[in-house]
Amino acid sequence: MSDDIVIKDGYMYGGWRQPVNYNFRSLKTIDPSYKMDASLDIHDDKVAQKAGMRGGTVRGTVHLNLFPPLLMKLFGDRWFEKGTISMYYTYALKPGEKVRAVIALPPKEAEEVQLESRVEMENGQVVEKGTVSLGNPSEPSYIRSLDITKSKPEELRVLAEYQPGYEMPTRDIVITKALMNDVLPSITDNIDYYTGESPWGEPIVPPNLMYIAMEIIFPPTICKGAIPFFGATEIRNINGPVKVGVPYKASGKFIYVGQTSKTEYYWQDSFLEEKETGKLVADMRHMNRFMKATSPLYRNE
Repeated sequence: MSDDIVIKDGYMYGGWRQPVNYNFRSLKTIDPSYKMDASLDIHDDKVAQKAGMRGGTVRGTVHLNLFPPLLMKLFGDRWFEKGTISMYYTYALKPGEKVRAVIALPPKEAEEVQLESRVEMENGQVVEKGTVSLGNPSEPSYIRSLDITKSKPEELRVLAEYQPGYEMPTRDIVITKALMNDVLPSITDNIDYYTGESPWGEPIVPPNLMYIAMEIIFPPTICKGAIPFFGATEIRNINGPVKVGVPYKASGKFIYVGQTSKTEYYWQDSFLEEKETGKLVADMRHMNRFMKATSPLYRNE
């Protein structure tokens, strides 16, 4: 576990890290039918720069892995059973740039609590912002406090076929040791529970792999030439943790589809159940955006 965590002025700060992207083989391992159109991969320098970005971006979900060492210091193992991380992505990081996780300190002896949190660069630029929590605090998480219906969905082009309530195909999922080995090199803050025995028996799954487990992969035709990128992610342990080698069933649906001046987007809710018992282990709320300017449907605007 990280030994460079600092407490100062009411906040807990993780050490400076340089996140990198995990290998796309991870998605192929989970779903052999998964196909990535290389021309739409915003994590590639040429594609990202063509879209007006500084360069290929680090996936926002990779930054979620910065938090568990801090959460263990604040809450112990309980966070992996009943903890939530809720983040809105505000700035695209390039591989090699340094960031750190920051969490506001909780009141003493707090049993169920929600705390302001963020990931920031050395110059103070906030890469993602939101909340982390333990248990069921009275206030909503950062993501669930947002009004996701404030923009009107009329005249959608990229997502015209997809309306709230659209159910994504349910799939069986097992996070294997091979998949963990594929993703672990991208995790800058490993904990022993990821690779060896944990208090729950099997090794447990880090946040970015929880995202992959609950990602209900959208149809390849959905993009219509528009480059997709992540907008926000909330991952919640309900009867956690998610464990390596355990069969799960993932399901999900769109809860809202809308647009801004530059993007079309959807919000999805996903659920992860133990296949054998039907027990709900975790859920996720996630937003995907699609750049209008990169789609042929908006070429003349």
